[in-house]
Amino acid sequence: MIYFKFLTFLFSCILFSFCQPASITSPKYAPPNIILIMGDDMGYSDLGCYGGEIRTPNLDALAAGGLRFTQFYNAARCCPTRASLLTGLYPQQAGIGHMVNDRGTPAYAGDLSKNAVTIAEALKSAGYATYLSGKWHVTPYVIDNPDKSNWPRQRGFDQFFGMISGAGSFYDPRSLTDDNEYVAPQSGFYSTTDFTDYAIERIENHQSDNPFFLYVSYMSPHWPMHAPKQEIDKYKGHYDEGWDKMRATRYARMKELGIIKPEWQLTDRDSFVAPWSDDIPDRAWELANMETYAAMTTYMDASIGRIVASLEKEGIYDNTLILFLQDNGACAEELDWIGDRPTDPQPLAADEPQTEMIPFLTRDGQPVKIMKEAWPGGPEGYTAYGLNWANASNTPFREYKHWVHEGGIATPLIAHWPNEIKDKGAFRSEPAHLIDIMATCIDVAGATYPKNYNGNAITPLEGKSLVPVFTNEPLDREAIYWEHEGNRAVRMGKWKLIAKASKKRSFIWDQVAELQLENWELFDMEKDRTEVYNIAEENPEVVQEMAGMWMAWAERTGAIPRPR
Repeated sequence: MIYFKFLTFLFSCILFSFCQPASITSPKYAPPNIILIMGDDMGYSDLGCYGGEIRTPNLDALAAGGLRFTQFYNAARCCPTRASLLTGLYPQQAGIGHMVNDRGTPAYAGDLSKNAVTIAEALKSAGYATYLSGKWHVTPYVIDNPDKSNWPRQRGFDQFFGMISGAGSFYDPRSLTDDNEYVAPQSGFYSTTDFTDYAIERIENHQSDNPFFLYVSYMSPHWPMHAPKQEIDKYKGHYDEGWDKMRATRYARMKELGIIKPEWQLTDRDSFVAPWSDDIPDRAWELANMETYAAMTTYMDASIGRIVASLEKEGIYDNTLILFLQDNGACAEELDWIGDRPTDPQPLAADEPQTEMIPFLTRDGQPVKIMKEAWPGGPEGYTAYGLNWANASNTPFREYKHWVHEGGIATPLIAHWPNEIKDKGAFRSEPAHLIDIMATCIDVAGATYPKNYNGNAITPLEGKSLVPVFTNEPLDREAIYWEHEGNRAVRMGKWKLIAKASKKRSFIWDQVAELQLENWELFDMEKDRTEVYNIAEENPEVVQEMAGMWMAWAERTGAIPRPR
């Protein structure tokens, strides 16, 4: 009888264990706070911890205490990257295959798709508070009576301060927005400072016991070259030896750090870049732009250090996952698309929001001048550092923002999470992509990626969680894909198949390329990540297989048929 009662009790215990809901299972770890930080228009080798001479001690410290991904990829351009990052989908699936203008197909609607959810929307299911400070740029900027359905507050963020549009003066940005209303900047505004202040306020004012998700989307160091004078002065004379020496020095340091393999050749200087010399035209102006670019980057790094300090002050540093990345490669744009400016502009009232990407006047009434008519640094100038320095910023790779060669799509990714990342200071060479950020956030938060949201069917998640990579395990994936302005690529294991659109070199975003399917190049990324040796002719079967894969992906995601 006792034996029978024991068996009955044992059976009941087993049955009880099978019937309990999964929620009683102890989680692998306490859901962390998540801070996603993105720089704008930075080259692969700009950060000190990725081989650059620019001083970035705070990001270097995060890398030393976390992981550096050496083969992480973005989507080659600001809007597509932000759409992909926020949704865990390819840009075309998120409705922003190009920029925020409607090109007539769902994949190129230029507005964030209702068949996608943002990280903020997904994490709210797990009880996260959600905050955004900085640049949005995934919906059209409309001045009067805008449709706000795709503004941050309507796409999952509890609080927002930043820009709806994509570029503008750091001192007087277009589309500056506080929650749901356009606002004018306060006196002394500088976007990097004010976006950081807002982010820190969200951290320090967070009252809930539940974790938070904070997305900090900086403008820096996107043009215009704007930085406080005292920051620029710290780089005076730093680049006097020019861009050729800068490239060579970075290349040597990247090999020394282990960021790149010794057998990966430094690509030839871009044919459009002149050799550096002491009598190069506008030498002082060229140097001032690079000094300002470096100052913008260092100042952003210092601002990230302030965010980290706020986590330490609040006692939440150890269980906060920080991810830092960039939206595309270095920007070679020369601003030569800017048209005529008004001859007699009228100043804005102090409380009047800025509506111009390039202000006509500063807030104190000075005319804003463009490129070589101006000097970088202050609000009265509007310059870009251009092709020459961008070529060095992207050391050792080919091409820039817009293109899907490594110079356009390779980004640092720093992952820092003291409680869970134990292999501190290590590299991770696993190829990964923006689509993986959503999956990672879902994984660590214990959230659920929805099949339906607000009455809309949600496109299945494309990305893979990076959590296994944190412990140096590989990802199970067939391939990663790209298309931007007709430039296209697919990465499968060590192979990368790539082709440029059939257009002349141009940095004007609305010049549409014809999509052609010939002229594929093939590279072995284990031996030749700098894409020097095209081995397509020696491997026709690989080219054929991967070209077919790209076509199937493009048809599935809406990348083709491509609108004109």
